[in-house]
Amino acid sequence: MNKALPLTALAAALACHLASAQDAAQPPKAEPSMQKVLDAQKALNPKPIETLTPEEARLQPTPADGVKKVLADMKKSTAPEPGVTVKDLNMPAAGGGTIPLHVYVPEGKGPFPVMMYYHGGGFVIADTKVYDASPRALAKMAKAIMVSVDYRRAPEHKFPAAPEDAYAAYLYTLQHAKEWGGDPQRVAVGGESAGGNLATVVSLMARDKKAQMPVHQLLVYPVVDNDMNRPSYQQNANAKPLNKPMMAWFFKHYGADPKSPYALPLKNAQLQGLPPATVIAAEIDPLRDEGKAYADKLQQAGVKVDYKLYSGVTHEFFGMGAVVPKAKDAEQYAADALKKAFEGKH
Repeated sequence: MNKALPLTALAAALACHLASAQDAAQPPKAEPSMQKVLDAQKALNPKPIETLTPEEARLQPTPADGVKKVLADMKKSTAPEPGVTVKDLNMPAAGGGTIPLHVYVPEGKGPFPVMMYYHGGGFVIADTKVYDASPRALAKMAKAIMVSVDYRRAPEHKFPAAPEDAYAAYLYTLQHAKEWGGDPQRVAVGGESAGGNLATVVSLMARDKKAQMPVHQLLVYPVVDNDMNRPSYQQNANAKPLNKPMMAWFFKHYGADPKSPYALPLKNAQLQGLPPATVIAAEIDPLRDEGKAYADKLQQAGVKVDYKLYSGVTHEFFGMGAVVPKAKDAEQYAADALKKAFEGKH
């Protein structure tokens, strides 16, 4: 009997080790409305982005498609929220050609404050259509014009094409805001994920080039570093809809200079003199910890920062206000911060 004990203990220890290894690979549990969106996207059979070419990856079902499926399953309208009109324009691109801009104008009488909004997608996939719900919601809630830009994507246009387009779109917006019913003195920048990177990088560029500074930067789970050893990367290595292998794939295709402040501002940038910031983070997100670290670094540089972490939700939850109550809350939190900034009450 006694001889068998060590084996039993060994088996128990092995089982325990395997269970803890499995736990480490299991991201935190999503709350029910968020899980519904994840399940809906999964039902559309997306292939793992990191196994695809960029062209193939751009054709995969997105979290926004998941939201539409949830709405359709609930027999609710999938039409964009009313109360905002959208003008599609083109601005000249550096080196010829044009870049599409989309101007979201709320109901009411201007001049409205303005926010330059940058979509996510790891600098490689997605576009303004995929992220339409966010600027639309913010235009309505903040009573502000939102300007969304289809900046050039990698790998066809590697770094620094995206930040150069983002900055050019910001300058173009300052020049043309009045024509759109906007106030060129009250212009903020914001974005999600890769777009959060572009928003803070545009603020850095405006400071460095001595241009008009944005009045505020709204950074929703921004990509600001390439350190994949943070606890949130370990905890959410297999999370949906964003995981560690996808981030490695995005960085590979983006081809950024790892020493540039305009690529990895957390690692490389001096942040003094940047506009006040609102940073929003999601619990089930590899980028969670770098968002907090960036908020802390901004604060240490003397920048006023409001930071909020939403539990039980994943990367991409922002803009899902139609079906995820915490997303609606985050959109309202962002809109309230923008309203304060536009009124000069940072």
